[in-house]
Amino acid sequence: MAMGIDEFCPIFSADAYVSKEIRKVSLNDYKGKWLLIFFYPRDFTIVCPTEIMALAKAQNKFMENNVEILAVSTDSAYTHKTWIEKDLPMVRFPLLSDHDGTISKAFGIYNAGENAAYRATFIVDPYGYIKFSSVCNFDVGRSVREIYRVMKAIQSGGLCPSEWKPKSKTLGKPAEHIPAADFGTKATRE
Repeated sequence: MAMGIDEFCPIFSADAYVSKEIRKVSLNDYKGKWLLIFFYPRDFTIVCPTEIMALAKAQNKFMENNVEILAVSTDSAYTHKTWIEKDLPMVRFPLLSDHDGTISKAFGIYNAGENAAYRATFIVDPYGYIKFSSVCNFDVGRSVREIYRVMKAIQSGGLCPSEWKPKSKTLGKPAEHIPAADFGTKATRE
């Protein structure tokens, strides 16, 4: 079962390919930022590069909204390096190696038979709480435009109707709205 809304994001650390090098990347590197954690099945496949390219094209829009992107698959960091250098040199966000499936299992989206993560998307707030999750099978690519729309809606703090678009008015605040600042007092990160 995938991680639920308002659950604390699992803490993780893994080797990643980023900025033309392999280095450790940790959830703690992103304290105080919104985070888009984007799980995908495999490098060198048919659907995955379409998603990674779409994310790379939209990265600046996410960063303008204090959102960092982390992509995760069960491929090794060296496989990520080879793939990005060969086919996707425009990618600037980290591609984490979840080679043993530990991170995917912690998020509840690991397919043991395939030794791969399902296509899963998590938006994590600056306090470490999951605010959005979506899980899909291996065959269907996600819409980065829709992920961005949902992220902006969540950041608005308002009630957003169907087909709400960024810069549109919301329907007001939720009746039981808990200010974001209160989330940081529920638990602490090391």
